[in-house]
Amino acid sequence: MKKISVLLAVTALASVMATTAWSKTLVYCSEGSPEGFDPGIYTAGTTFDASSRTVYSRLVEFKHGKTEVEPGLAESWTISDDGTQYTFKLRPGVKFQTTEFFTPSRDLTADDVVFSFERQLKSDSPWAKYTAGISYEYAAGMGFPDLIKSVEKVDDLTVKFTLNRPEAPFLADLAMDFASILSKEYADKLQADGKMEQMNQMPLGTGPFTFVAYQPDAVIRYQANPTYFKGKEKIDDLVFAITPDASVRAQKLKAGECHIMPYPNAADVKDLKADSSLTVLEQPGLNVAYLAYNTLQAPFDKPEVRKALNMAINKQAIVDAVFQGGGQVAKNPIPPTMWSYDNSIKDDPYNPEEAKKALEAAGVKDLSMKIWAMPVSRPYMLNARRAAELMQADLAKIGVKVEIVTHEWAEYLKLSKDKNRDGAAILGWTGDNGDPDNFLDTLLGCEAVGGNNRAQWCNKEFDALVKKAKTTSDVGERTKLYEQAQVVFKKEAPWATLDHSTEFVPMSAKVSGFVQDPVGVHRFDGVDIAE
Repeated sequence: MKKISVLLAVTALASVMATTAWSKTLVYCSEGSPEGFDPGIYTAGTTFDASSRTVYSRLVEFKHGKTEVEPGLAESWTISDDGTQYTFKLRPGVKFQTTEFFTPSRDLTADDVVFSFERQLKSDSPWAKYTAGISYEYAAGMGFPDLIKSVEKVDDLTVKFTLNRPEAPFLADLAMDFASILSKEYADKLQADGKMEQMNQMPLGTGPFTFVAYQPDAVIRYQANPTYFKGKEKIDDLVFAITPDASVRAQKLKAGECHIMPYPNAADVKDLKADSSLTVLEQPGLNVAYLAYNTLQAPFDKPEVRKALNMAINKQAIVDAVFQGGGQVAKNPIPPTMWSYDNSIKDDPYNPEEAKKALEAAGVKDLSMKIWAMPVSRPYMLNARRAAELMQADLAKIGVKVEIVTHEWAEYLKLSKDKNRDGAAILGWTGDNGDPDNFLDTLLGCEAVGGNNRAQWCNKEFDALVKKAKTTSDVGERTKLYEQAQVVFKKEAPWATLDHSTEFVPMSAKVSGFVQDPVGVHRFDGVDIAE
């Protein structure tokens, strides 16, 4: 079956390449299939690469390779003195993409901005549950429904956000993927036709590339948007060749079948660097990998049990085996390159004997548990299966029996959110906006329980600290609060923090203009390839 699937994927890619042979085509060997194409209802980078960073734009954007905010669909903005009103002036003449399935009749207006946010904020919106099983997880996890009092159209090219309280990272939040701007006109047409679910299947935005077609688990095809407000891209066609196996991605890259690949196996990096036809970019990742215990489930509801298990895990051995020099052991829930990182925190030591005694002292005997292992490579965890096997062996030494389970990636993301999920799940995060809030509140805040908070951990002391840090723009004060939050996190241990990785992006030497992004996405605007 695997051979047949690979053959179908190769055949599909060959067909796409044949139809675009006359044009300048860039092929990206992506690591997995997107969950869908509506960035408002997902959180995974694989999905964002295929949707928000290709098809869509936002009011403000991150500069290439930085977390600094610059104008996007909004050409300017003002902020009230009390920090609760943000007024954006939209660029005139911004056009939505024309596709085979929809032809817009008007340019971008404030109506599109209001629609794009209200669908995520209002539970009575017809778009709140427009397709089965969805939720606006990112907006909810960041507290946007409580934060944003209103989104108002002032005039066709002016929109005003009114907040219930000051929010220091709010502007950077608007540059994130879930804040992409959709076409209200397209949405209204889909609703009138009874085809609302197509919003997640046939995306249409104002971004650099227009969606053309998707063959599930094989190929996504895009074309340069000829009316893009920043000017048409240099490449004519963009192809995502979906290739989950990192070794196969590397083979395709070396053979010239694709031009850029993410997440190489650690063992392949040296060979890829030695290939004169390739360029390998690298930088410290703004990321963390972790093992999230379900703290709603006994015995993982006890901090002393979680800390005992943490002491049994040899994290350095995991980093050595999985990253082979391209990572470091994590002790905090934010990476060491991020401001407010507290280096004075002491990690739980690797000590199997003490771990065994601590479990016994907690009254835990004959513990059996599941460890969930991701089926895909991510920048923060290149081989979750191998990491899980090492943890399984470590925990066996203290008498804990571990069963390793996994699921297809979209299903894994969905099921791992469940408050009734059994055991502990390997996951991770790459920062989306360069702010500690995007880790500490997004992944561990009480509002994110049942969503991004895979530990289902709601600690009132921790939550109060990170919520207070949002309300001031004083970086010194915010740093103190985040340092205190890291102390609480380490004491309570809802995760076993595993690693922070170095991120590598191998590509053909013919590619120019590609920039590694600190927030972990892969952007193709501004990229060119020599013919």
